[in-house]
Amino acid sequence: MKQTSWPSACPLPDQERSLITLGHGAGGQLSRDLLDEVILPAFQNPILEKKEDQAQLMLPSTRCAFTTDSYVVHPIEFPGGDIGKLAVCGTINDLAVGGARPYYLSTSFIVEEGFSVSSLQKVVTSMANTCHDTGVQIVCGDTKVVEKGKADQIFINTSGIGCIHDEIKLGIDQLIAGDHIIVSGTLADHGTAILACRSGFEFSGALLSDCAPLDSLCQLILEEGKGKVRCMRDPTRGGLSSSLFEIAADSRLSMEISEQAIPVRREVRSFCELLGLDPLYIANEGKLVVFCAPEASANLLKKMQDHPLGKNSQLIGKVSSMAPGKVLVEGLTGVKRLLPQIAGEQLPRIC
Repeated sequence: MKQTSWPSACPLPDQERSLITLGHGAGGQLSRDLLDEVILPAFQNPILEKKEDQAQLMLPSTRCAFTTDSYVVHPIEFPGGDIGKLAVCGTINDLAVGGARPYYLSTSFIVEEGFSVSSLQKVVTSMANTCHDTGVQIVCGDTKVVEKGKADQIFINTSGIGCIHDEIKLGIDQLIAGDHIIVSGTLADHGTAILACRSGFEFSGALLSDCAPLDSLCQLILEEGKGKVRCMRDPTRGGLSSSLFEIAADSRLSMEISEQAIPVRREVRSFCELLGLDPLYIANEGKLVVFCAPEASANLLKKMQDHPLGKNSQLIGKVSSMAPGKVLVEGLTGVKRLLPQIAGEQLPRIC
């Protein structure tokens, strides 16, 4: 009887190699090709090259910070950035405002069937460029493909690890009534850029996302304000208002800010007035809020203004015990009002 010779593996389907297919997420040759041709070359480093199921890391301190976040922005490319840059910057910033120096990231992609390989290449290149600029390494990750219609092109999760020097003590529990509040620049740039791009608005004046890694600015703040910096936050979803409300509620203190002191670009303010939006509630991706001892604020503000990412920094208010858990805004006439807390998000799918 004649023996039949069976192939050792199923042949690859004849398909359009320029688009992501379900086969790219199946763990076979297409998955391997995507990894070897698109993802690994972008993030190349000795840890990742070992291709293990885990990354083995060397850390310079036993006091570490760990964070994770997912990014679902629409559109995925916008003036001033894209979802790849956003994913790296967002996780770096979450580490940096806690006083950590970021070292390693992981990344996971959930890609929709039909997404172009060239678009994925742009995303990973953007991530790699941001990592290169900050000295942070992506050391492990994963890719999944879902059916068309089950996602909006691409979703990204990034997790990050950083180290904190023992002498750094930051936290809401460090706040004292009388502490000053500084913001590192103009507000609402990211959210308005996304909305304008998403809606096809043609606006006289550039609306650009402020998406940027804040680790170098945070390290400067910690060095210049040794022992005097109480807490830092990056006001992303929900904008400055949400950050202030969270800190007021958890500290059982109140936040008092001056409406006149809050920096907002003219184009952004005009855009918000046109649509009835408040810049205090709109997302930022390259700004931070610093709470510091009053005697340190003048020097700290000057040093921040000398940094490229802090040139528009402003002292906007102080911490008080007047109305625990509340945020008060002093208007142009000197009258203080309670800032309302919104229940949801003014702009969905912003980061």
